[in-house]
Amino acid sequence: MLHVIPLGGLGEIGLNAMVLACRGEMLLIDAGLMFPSAGMPGVDIIVPDFTHLRRNAAQLKGVLLTHGHEDHIGALPYLLGDVPVPIYGTRFTLALARNRLEELGVKADLREIEPRTPFPVGSVFNVEATRVTHTVPDAVGFIVRSPEGTVIHTGDFKLDPDPIDGLKTDLERWGEAGDEGVLCLLSDSTNSEHVDETGSERVVQTTFERLFHETKGRIVVAQFSSNLHRVRHLLDLCERTGRLVALQGRSMVRNVELAREMGYLDVPDSLFVHLDNVPKLAPHRVAVLTTGAQGEPRAGLTQLANGDGPVRLEPGDTVIVSARPIPGNERSVGALLDQLHWRGARIVYAQVEPGVHVSGHASRPQQRRVMELIRPRNFIPVHGEVRHLHRHLTTAREAGMAAEGLLLAHDGDVVTFEEGRGRFTGSVPSGRIMMERSGDGVVTQETLVERNRLAETGVVAAAVVLRRDTQALVAGPQLSGQGLSPDEQGVLARVAQDARAFFEELTPLLRGDDALVREELTKAVKRAFKQHTSRRTLVVPLVVRV
Repeated sequence: MLHVIPLGGLGEIGLNAMVLACRGEMLLIDAGLMFPSAGMPGVDIIVPDFTHLRRNAAQLKGVLLTHGHEDHIGALPYLLGDVPVPIYGTRFTLALARNRLEELGVKADLREIEPRTPFPVGSVFNVEATRVTHTVPDAVGFIVRSPEGTVIHTGDFKLDPDPIDGLKTDLERWGEAGDEGVLCLLSDSTNSEHVDETGSERVVQTTFERLFHETKGRIVVAQFSSNLHRVRHLLDLCERTGRLVALQGRSMVRNVELAREMGYLDVPDSLFVHLDNVPKLAPHRVAVLTTGAQGEPRAGLTQLANGDGPVRLEPGDTVIVSARPIPGNERSVGALLDQLHWRGARIVYAQVEPGVHVSGHASRPQQRRVMELIRPRNFIPVHGEVRHLHRHLTTAREAGMAAEGLLLAHDGDVVTFEEGRGRFTGSVPSGRIMMERSGDGVVTQETLVERNRLAETGVVAAAVVLRRDTQALVAGPQLSGQGLSPDEQGVLARVAQDARAFFEELTPLLRGDDALVREELTKAVKRAFKQHTSRRTLVVPLVVRV
């Protein structure tokens, strides 16, 4: 029997982690994270619940990485600290993973692989990487052979007829595997709702050529720092048009430096200028490559929108946002675009100039082409929100797949394959672990609820001073509010008076119990606050004895 167990990535964009298990051995494909939404104060990252892997650590024989995006490698440090296993990936993917691991002081056994070169993982699985076109160099899918049959995991991919690096998705190898027989296909569902062909990166290249030649002022391009194919043709364009390049954003600087060190970007040092020197240069002589196309609050583009840092946007400047909002980021990106418009610069983004961005994910016709090429017996859509998975299943049905082979799995499901057919046989622990990026602190759901409640209601600190001997009330309640409206702050004096009257009704015996005093003080302040404002607030009681 072969078990396919998603621990993340099925029902969300990000958090990708897929377990294959057979004959007492397991491998994991990707270990990705998610970034928090606006309603998660104090949460830096979200990682999968790896409880199942920790409980079965002796069975896990390796982790396969499809590519170097954070939603595929970002959770590695939080797994390897407890379950040290070999990590398999292509050269650039491992370089990005190494950076992430070293930041948190985690050591790992990193093993470089090459496409079309099979290698064993444990004694059960034989794995072969297959080249795919994506937005980051060295992206691959995997052909995983087991005693029960062959599984193909596409990773994130698209079908680009003319990619920037010349390396197309290896459809030939997938087709050969399909001819041999594929038990199950696990395929990227991100763009399953898109009916048009995903565009070639050459479209963006052509659009940038036109925008650069018609722009006389400074140019700012905001994009994912990992999209090094796009960085590559931007640097080439700047070199040809006589513009120096300033890099803004920690990840942009780090990724460009890494790509240059490894030979993926071949540009001279003389092309670059420090960000601090940009204001000294003639506007037509400089371009800024920055992060923050998703509206991240601390990224480079947000700094420009806020007027922070050495570069100030001016009329005559052109800002190109070369990305579409990730689902869930639409509101923050829209607010950022509004703020940029107030700066007086020309703002170019995909909704008004579609050619400034193309996706790195296969659309519906490309997904169908892969399905018809591989002809799997079973299909599990992966990497997408629930509606993306459903639509991908519909595409498989339209491509002629039998209904019994279409399996809609969710995080934690165990899909068991035996004699060519799959069925749901149970579940394992799964979920989202909210963390600080350092990994030192886990934010529980209860903590998150409390933080959001604080944001909604504010908090009032209430202090009373009692005599130790007689329990007499010396002072208080003294109230101090945080997160309150001006009107709510204005009624605190009256709330204190009402709470004092209630508190004075307590007998000296009851006042001798600190726990009871705190409880009664909280009740008194809450009741009085609600009477004066019709709202509730959180109360933090403090008892001082003199």
